[in-house]
Amino acid sequence: MVSDHGAAAGQPAPPLLAACGIAKRFNALVVLDGVDFTLGAGEAVGIVGPNGAGKTTLLNVLAGAFPPSAGQVRFRAADVTTADAARRCRLGIARSHQVPRPFGGMTVFENVLVAASTGGGFRGREAYDRVIDSLTLCGMLRLANRRAETLGLLDRKRLELARALGTDPVVLLLDEIGGGLTDAEAALLVETIGELRRRGIALVWIEHIVHILVQVIDRLVCMDAGRIIADGEPQAVMANAAVVDAYLGGGHR
Repeated sequence: MVSDHGAAAGQPAPPLLAACGIAKRFNALVVLDGVDFTLGAGEAVGIVGPNGAGKTTLLNVLAGAFPPSAGQVRFRAADVTTADAARRCRLGIARSHQVPRPFGGMTVFENVLVAASTGGGFRGREAYDRVIDSLTLCGMLRLANRRAETLGLLDRKRLELARALGTDPVVLLLDEIGGGLTDAEAALLVETIGELRRRGIALVWIEHIVHILVQVIDRLVCMDAGRIIADGEPQAVMANAAVVDAYLGGGHR
């Protein structure tokens, strides 16, 4: 017997997004070394690790910005390993960047409209509604007519998130969206991310500010030297000896 979701009765549903045996090399430099990663529907997974651990490279492979040197990426059980970022965006995988990249010379509204129409494939009133919803959710509607290059850091990060949401993602990949924010600004970000979770959007969030991350996520992954060294309940992962070593250096417990 097969359920409406395609999984056999009594069996767990397959992951929404899965990376299997992912390796990424840049000439002789191995950045990812046999990474296995899964994300369930509506799940929020945080990724932590020291600089150079391979976190952003993994996000780039999941988003389609980089092809893996080996391994496979599957989305909704379909092989998307060779699909580029534009194709994956149309399928429902969107991302933000660590350093916001607004389109200069355009307003906040126009920035999100480009994402909704080009990235999400929306047209006319549907595209307009996607923009309004995304800007409202990110607290940016009042700035809709501002030129993007005039925004401060917090609002640039909000715009980066609004552009990703404008594509109507099923999976949202966030790369250190909390970096550089004050505690008050970070608290507003947590509220926004919480609303994304209530809408059922699955999240993969790379973040160095762990106390923000653990307020939102279901599962925590720690990477070091291109490998996943811990994956599980957030507090257990942060107490893991290998994770402590990765952050503090050998000998610390």
